Amino acid sequence: MQNESLTFIETIQATEWEEDQRKAVAICLQRSPCVLIERNSPKECVENPELAKDLPELCKSLMKSFWDCKKGWFDMSKRFRGNAPLSSGKYDEQYDKLSSGDFDPMEEFKKLQQLDSSRKE
Repeated sequence: MQNESLTFIETIQATEWEEDQRKAVAICLQRSPCVLIERNSPKECVENPELAKDLPELCKSLMKSFWDCKKGWFDMSKRFRGNAPLSSGKYDEQYDKLSSGDFDPMEEFKKLQQLDSSRKE
């Protein structure tokens, strides 16, 4: 019984992390020049190869982490544990503000530049 509890707790923590990663990717894309300056949708910035090549490295690494986690859904060794849609709420406030348009574009762009290692001087 002890091992089953640990597995369940580990599963909850993993899915919370996955939901947080999804929101971190969304926030990063909203702050990217592709969305803020060029006014493309985040979906266009990811799916269009010409636009995707100019995404900040931070966004690319966050997307890779998120997709690696999503691949776990199809991993047969995890078929009994599953991936529940839980979240720790770490990015909820930022995500809601960016989704509703309640933000200063210049401030968000500065935040992205500070976080993006490829643009540090």
